[in-house]
Amino acid sequence: MRADRTRRTLRLAHRGDHRHAPENTLAAFAAAMRIPACDGIEFDVQLSRDGAPIVLHDETLERVQGIAAAAADLSAAELEQHGVPTLAAVLAAVEHRAFLDVELKVPIGRPVVEVLAAGRGPELANAVVSSFEPEAIRRLRGLAPRWPTWLNAEDLATSTIRLAVELGCSGISAEWRSIDDASAMRVARAGLELAAWTVTRRPTYVRLSELGVVAVCAEGPALDG
Repeated sequence: MRADRTRRTLRLAHRGDHRHAPENTLAAFAAAMRIPACDGIEFDVQLSRDGAPIVLHDETLERVQGIAAAAADLSAAELEQHGVPTLAAVLAAVEHRAFLDVELKVPIGRPVVEVLAAGRGPELANAVVSSFEPEAIRRLRGLAPRWPTWLNAEDLATSTIRLAVELGCSGISAEWRSIDDASAMRVARAGLELAAWTVTRRPTYVRLSELGVVAVCAEGPALDG
């Protein structure tokens, strides 16, 4: 990131504010950034059939768009017709004050680096790239070794922290229930930032903030401050 620890814990809208628009759409991101307490957005990136980074969580369009088709079988232009934006379109639409957590669903490498560098500069200003997939992080860091990366994880076990360090990550984004005083301390001792996903209640955001978490992926009431 690297986060400024003197500021409050960032609230990042998980796939935008999908109380008002379908998740991971330009409308959901715009709705999120209209919330005064929201500092940025988290979203998911994979590839279209023609190799363009596109913003979609699932492998298919069935759950959100109601279309029985795989993203990998459609071109970026076809996906845009169904409301699935390209990464480039998201970067163009979201103002630079918004912090971005760009989650790679698959190893991508050069295509995502080129689009992110064009949108947020060669140093990836005000953003981080995250993934559950170690290979996605390895490939990204091979091309942009100075960019901040978070390992997404279900837990904060010693093995998870070790993997984040081995990958050269700047932090871990963990499922919020795994975060307590002891686990937060283990992450801090490893020299890593700690973020959390996915919080729906404002008291949970407050508790995590008191533990030194730098950012929280939030939905619903937790976005409203």
